[in-house]
Amino acid sequence: MSLFGLGKKKEEVKIEPACACNGEVDTYEASSCCCSGHCCGGDNKLTSIKVLGAGCKSCHDQYENVKEAIEELGLGIEVEYITDMEKVIAYGVMSMPAIVVDETVASMGKVLKSSEVIKLLGKMGF
Repeated sequence: MSLFGLGKKKEEVKIEPACACNGEVDTYEASSCCCSGHCCGGDNKLTSIKVLGAGCKSCHDQYENVKEAIEELGLGIEVEYITDMEKVIAYGVMSMPAIVVDETVASMGKVLKSSEVIKLLGKMGF
């Protein structure tokens, strides 16, 4: 028996991001651009959009909805789908699926329809 737990290995607690498929998760949606276009050069040109997910049905549906929205808007950018959990956690995302617009988390924790993605991009000034 060890005194005060000395010499015992501590159990490592691994925190995994939650997915919308598994029930209730925290949600987040950006309400507007962080800078109103002033610090981004003023032209508010969308340069990258990423969908972060675990590869499940909800996350894949979000990816398809974002691709559809980008196509409807006529933007010539590619939507990136990231399932590597280390990269997902690097964005600070703990609820999936998540949408990252120009390296800023714009939405997480729920699947947005393509029309909702278009509205979100509009709120963000794109």
